[in-house]
Order: sequence, then C-alpha cells, then structure tokens
Amino acid sequence: MNQLEKVSYRGWPNCYRLTNGRIELIITTDVGPRIIHFGFVDGVNEFAVLDATAGLVGGDEWRVYGGHRLWHAPEAAPRTYFPDNQPVKLAGTADCVHLIQPTEPTTGIQKEIELRLDPQQASVQVTHRLTNYSAWPIELAPWALSVMAAGGTAVVPLPPRQSHQESLLPTNTITLWAYTDMSDPRWHWGHKFVLLKQDAGIPTPQKAGFFTPAGWVAYANHGNLFVKTFAPQPDARYPDMNSHVELFVNAQILEVETLGVLEMVGVGTAVTHTETWRLFPNVPQPQTENDVAHRIVPKIQSTDFTDYAD
Repeated sequence: MNQLEKVSYRGWPNCYRLTNGRIELIITTDVGPRIIHFGFVDGVNEFAVLDATAGLVGGDEWRVYGGHRLWHAPEAAPRTYFPDNQPVKLAGTADCVHLIQPTEPTTGIQKEIELRLDPQQASVQVTHRLTNYSAWPIELAPWALSVMAAGGTAVVPLPPRQSHQESLLPTNTITLWAYTDMSDPRWHWGHKFVLLKQDAGIPTPQKAGFFTPAGWVAYANHGNLFVKTFAPQPDARYPDMNSHVELFVNAQILEVETLGVLEMVGVGTAVTHTETWRLFPNVPQPQTENDVAHRIVPKIQSTDFTDYAD
C-alpha cells in the first residue's frame, strides 16, 4: 500500500515522502514542481541535490536545485528559465499525487507533474502537463529533466543495425550542440549504444540529442539502474532537430532528459508527456557495449524487479 507523509528534506520543511515500501520519492512543495529524491527505501538518492542551493526558496534567480523538474522546450532564455522558487500545490492521494505550479506570469504556462506509484513494484508513472493560460497559442513541448547523481553512466540505444543493402535510408537522428565534442573521453559512440559517463574531473559541458525508436534511456550508478521508458511517435515533430532524448553532463551532474511532441497549444488547453521510471538493483555500471547488451537490456525488456545479481 502506498503511503504519503509530510517530511523535511535538505532544508526544505514542506516536503512529502511517497513510498510503497520498496522505493521512495521525496517531493518539494516549498519550490517546484520538483521530485528531489528517488531511490530504494533506505538507499541512496539516484538524483543529485546541489549543496549550494539546497533549502533555498524565493528570489528571482533561476537555481539549479537538482532532482527532477519540468520545463517547456525549445530552450530559450529568459522564457525557459522562469524561476521555480515559489511554493507549489500538492493535491490527490498516495495513489495519484499532483504537483501544481502557479501559472508563470511571464509565459502564461502552468506546470503540473502527476505521480502514480506502483503499489508493489519499483516503478512510478510520471506525467508532465503544460497548460496554456496565455492570450494566444504557443508552440512548445513538455521537457522532463532528471538531474542524476555524479559518477554514473547514461545509455541511449540506437535503432537495430542493418547492412547497407538492407537499409538505404537513415533510421534516426543525433543532434549536436555548438559545444559538443565527439572526441571527449566521456562519450562512447558505439555500434548499438551511445554511452556518456559523468566525470567530476572534466569540467567542460557536453550535450547531444537523439531520436531513439526503442523508447528508453538509462543511467547506471550506485550499483543500481534507473530507466525511463516512454512512447515515441515516429511521425510526430520533436524539438531540437527532432530529439526526444537528450543527455547533458558537466563536472557536477548528468541530466537524463526526454521530450514530448512539439505542437501548437491553444489557449486553455494542455499538452502532456509521460515517462515510466523503473529502478533495478545489483546492476554494475557498464564499461562496454557488451555490458549493456548482457546486463541492462534484459532488465529493460523484463518486468522482473526482484533483487538478484547477474
């Protein structure tokens, strides 16, 4: 049975712990909407929380708190960077929790995150909703950003590989930013997978976007495997040159991001994007593509959440 209780966390006095006895989420209501903690009960936080901003509230400056947040894409300053420093409303029950931000005065957009925790499994459905309360239609997409703890490795699957004779047309896109360096040692551009490692000793940021029909992206850290699954729409249009998965890394964190469909949102209407988070124990951090194929892909393809080692 799911439980929801009020707690304090990292200096924020008005947080809520949502748990099914196996995994737990801690939700901030002093700022947000944000999920600031996600992990196994009595385990480590798979998300990063930055010491410099933990517990802060108020002000007009956008802060990197950490945890999981909701933005609207495509990214633009100052539109995207409206500060989430004010209290948010928590509604619903332990079976369906809603975090609702007041409408942003600068954009007319209201952000909402809905959490549906599986009562038994290490799984939670996370729906991101953007509602347009401005005076005109706005083209945007929901953007779900998970700020992962340092030291792990992210994995993005590429489409099934085929021979030149079998596949004459392209099967996916990879989008690069002006600061992307494909020779950076944190990247592994493989045959079936792309890997990106977080390394505190390398300060320069890196980012890339992907259209990956497999509908998943993963992050391995602390001996655990965090997986996001989602439903890509092959014929839809996505932001950032058709990316629906993006990875960003710097010396502090690694962000695992997914994006919803880019569309014109009418006045008074909403657009949603849903991820399912799953957490698996006893998964070593991958060093090679073979590790991904043998230790990570079988987990993602299964519904078995039991504690066992490979």
